[in-house]
This record gives sequence, C-alpha cells and structure tokens, in this order.
Amino acid sequence: METKRGIAVSPGIVIGQVFVLESEGARIPRKFIMPEEAPAEVERFKKAIEKSRHQVDSLQSKLVGLLGSESGLSEIFHAHARMLADTGWPQRVIAQINNKNFTAEYATSEILRRYIATLDKLGDRYIAQRTADIYDIEHRILDNLLGERREDLAHLTEPVVIVAKSLSPSQTVALDRSKILAFVTDAGGRTSHTAILARALEIPAVVGLGDISGQLSGGDTVVVDGIRGVIIINPDEETIARYRVRERDMHVFEEKVSAEVRGLPCVTTDGREVTLLANIEFPSEIATALEHGATGIGLYRTEFLYHSIDTPPDEAAHFSAYKEAMRQLGHLPIIIRLLDLGADKFGEGRREANPFLGCRSIRLLLKYPDLLRMQVRAVLRASVYGNARIMLPLVTTVGELRETKRIIEEVRQQLRAEGVEFNPDIELGAMIEVPSAALIADTLAANCDFFSIGTNDLIQYTLAVDRNNEDVAALYSPADPAVLRLIRNTVEAGERHKIPVAVCGEMGSDLLYLPLLVGLGVKELSVGSKVIPGLKKFVRSMSYGDAKQIAEKACENESAQENLLLLEDYVKDILPESVQGETENNKSA
Repeated sequence: METKRGIAVSPGIVIGQVFVLESEGARIPRKFIMPEEAPAEVERFKKAIEKSRHQVDSLQSKLVGLLGSESGLSEIFHAHARMLADTGWPQRVIAQINNKNFTAEYATSEILRRYIATLDKLGDRYIAQRTADIYDIEHRILDNLLGERREDLAHLTEPVVIVAKSLSPSQTVALDRSKILAFVTDAGGRTSHTAILARALEIPAVVGLGDISGQLSGGDTVVVDGIRGVIIINPDEETIARYRVRERDMHVFEEKVSAEVRGLPCVTTDGREVTLLANIEFPSEIATALEHGATGIGLYRTEFLYHSIDTPPDEAAHFSAYKEAMRQLGHLPIIIRLLDLGADKFGEGRREANPFLGCRSIRLLLKYPDLLRMQVRAVLRASVYGNARIMLPLVTTVGELRETKRIIEEVRQQLRAEGVEFNPDIELGAMIEVPSAALIADTLAANCDFFSIGTNDLIQYTLAVDRNNEDVAALYSPADPAVLRLIRNTVEAGERHKIPVAVCGEMGSDLLYLPLLVGLGVKELSVGSKVIPGLKKFVRSMSYGDAKQIAEKACENESAQENLLLLEDYVKDILPESVQGETENNKSA
C-alpha cells in the first residue's frame, strides 16, 4: 500500500480498478512527400481541419446538453473553434508542406509543438496548463489525417478510474460518467480547463501527481480522495473498508443534507450565525454555487483571465468578466481577489529559485503598478453593477497595504476626472496567509475593511511544510496549535477593530475543522460550493458555546494529534455518519 499526494481539483471519494490511458504525446515521424504530391497533401490537411471543426462543434453541443448553455463552460470549445478557424498557424503548416515537402501529419505536429514549446518557456504554471488545449487540437487533427481513433473512453464496459499523463478537455467531456468513477493525472492544476470541467461534471479528480501513470497498471486498485488530493495505491483491506464507509456515508449524507437544509438559515443551536460563501474561478460557476446554497462569492480567483494562450487580458476583458459575475449575483456580495500570480509571468523570463518566497501576488502588483491600476479600474467600473469588494493577496507588511491604497485612490481620482461612475465606498480587504500578517493583524485591521484567512498558505508558511512533498506532507496539519493561535490572533484583531474575518482555504471546507473555526470566532467561510450543504447542516447541529470551549482547549494543547482526537470525538457526537475514520485519514494525510 502506498499513498501519493497531488492537487485536489474535484471532490469525492471512490475506490476502483485502474484503467491506464496510454500516452498520446509521441511525435509523428519526420516524413517527406514528392513535390508533385504537395497540392493533394494540402487539400488533405484542409479537410482534416474542417472535420475537426465539426467535431468541436459537436462536443460543444454535447457540453451544453450536459450542463446547459448558462454554465458558460462551452466557451472552452469556442477557444478550440477559434484556433481551428485561425489562418495564421494553418498557413505555416501549408508552407511546410509546399516548401519542405513534409507530410501533413509532420508539418501539423511540428508547427503546433513549436507553439507549445514557446509557451512552456514562459515558465508560468497557468500558461503551461493551456498547452493541454493545443495538444487536444493537435491530436484531433492527427486523428483525422491518419484515419485512426485513439482509445474510446466513451464506450468502456465497466466502471474504472482513469489514470493518464494528462486529459484534454475533449477527452474529459467525452467521458461516459456511468463508467468513469474518477480520474488522476501526472500533470495539471486546479485552474486547468480539465479541472474546471471535472468539477462541473462532478467527477472526482486528483491531478499533479508526478509519475502516477508510470506507477500504476491496469487492474490495480486505488482509492481516490478528491477532497484531500490523496491517492492510495493497492490499499489493504482495512483501508478499503474505512474508505468504503466514507464513500457510502458521503453520498447518503450529501443527498439527505442538501434537501434538509435548503432554504434554512445557517445558525448554531445557540444563535450564532455563520455565513457560507463560495470560491470560484469562472463566472459560470456562480449558478452552481447559488444552487448549493451559497449566499455570495467569498473568493473570486481572477487568475483565470490569464489562461488564454493568446494575449493577456486588457481592462475591457477584466471589466466584462466582473460585470457578468455581478449580473448573476444581483445584490449578493462578491470578493474579487487581485491577481495572485508569480513574477515569471510578467517579469523578464527570469525564473526564481524559490517562487513561493519571491515576487508574487501583491509584491508583483506593486512592482508593476500599471498592472494593478488596470485591474483596479476594471473592478471599480464594474462595481456599480453589484456588491463588489477588493481583496489583496499575500499581504505581509502594512507598507504593502498602504501603498496599494494610495494607488487605488489615484485610480479613483482618475475615474472621477473622466466622469466614470463607480462605487466610491467599495471595501478593501487583506488576505492573511503568512505568520507576519497574523502577528500584526491589529495594524493591518486599522488599515482595511475586512480580513480573509487563506489557510492553505498560512499552514504551509507557518509549519515550513510543502504539502505536496510526500516526505514532509504528514507535518501539514490545520489542527496544529501554532496555526490555531495565529487564526485566533487574527480573529481577535478583527473583533477589536470591528471588521469581519472570513476563512477561504481548504480548512474551511472540512467538517472536522469546522468546530475549531466557529469556536475561534470565524463567522464567514468561503468554500467549494459542493460542501456548503454539509457545512450548513453541521453548523445548525452544533453549539457555539461547545465549539468555543473546544477551540480554547485546542489552542493550548501541545500537538495536532491531540486536537484531531478531540475534534473526532466531538464531530462523531454531532454527525457520526459523516466523519468515520476522519482522524486516521488526517494522520495519514
């Protein structure tokens, strides 16, 4: 039995047999044609392009049929259609055929792989994720040129867990959901198109697992924990039994709870109200979030605007996205986090030795103030259409906060001079993601309107643990007393300065840690939309007084393990069907 860690991109727990999707990334051999064959070869290439366009249109229609046109996710295949309709790169392919006498297959692969290599050199993980779309287009055209079909995932005969180096958006949409239990991949990130589709289609998925496709064989058994990003290879009987219970209980719990709490207030048994908001990356996720009971958007990750393989978005693109999000939300709040990207995207091609301690997030925006001004202008212009707030990522000093406020005020004055309408009272918040920010929370609170605690980074920076490094991942624990004391310090500072404090990291999505957060005084959680009904059920079942006592004891305990046992005992008493084995799972996680 072996446990692997990756990136959880779509929640759910399944146990199943592995189906390894063989790599489709091999290059086409370099082959030539006779010069007189070039016109026919060019015509063959054009027909393959046209057939590919029809196939993309069909996939787009299928996606609309699955999720409805209002989901907006069919835009993924709009991008494929635009690329197939482009005249630039196909003309370069045709030139390779005419001038170098390459076959259509080789010329296609050569041109598109050059494009991919150029993007890879940028060294940015968000841009790199877009190369999957280009591979998707390349594979489709080559299929049509060669007259061959790759493995048909739409017609599997029994349920399996797909294991692959990567999955393209086309492959993901083509999955037969009655036969696909989950998928895991070597590559990928939370904001890739494939990850977004997995969440929309509610297929549990873990990505970014390194060489998982090389370590598994068809017929192996795996546990896929899409909540924590954990894969267990060939688990023993005890582990299987534990996860079978969790899998069954989770499904029963989700269905029952969703119906039970719909329309009810999220309040503890002794009257403490807790607000549940959703985290999103695309405006198209808002409808699902509201359906699950979200009362607004507590974290809008705006990095998705930079996923295009073409050119970075301008102010108009930002404005359009924010306006659409606010149109869907009406009066409900939306917290727009400014860009949380690294310097590799906007710098001079230099890669940092340690990007997590480098020029990223608010540091990057202050280094490139025109980028900050452009995004702030878009948010302010869109603010008249809804209830928007601005949030700064990875604030580490009060100087960063004050300088950002100065630039925002400059933008306000510029918009006034231009006669552009905006909300002059839009609130500005800071993300508390590093120990320095939590320790000076009083000073920061005096300079902003709200806090949002990003627990993922706060835990990582506090405990000096890379949670994706399997050698130290066991040390990553939200229940560690050091982490809890920093959260407590932040919440108390917010209370003293009368500003709200939310939590928007993965810790807030886990029922096990909910008593801690509520007991520490957190009144607002922003989470993945699917877990909202379960969290509401738990809040309505717990006492704030009890949670407060638990949180106080946990802050004084000596270890995370003590706190996990304390939490498991309490949660079992309140919702026993939802947490069987949680402590053991957190120990192994």
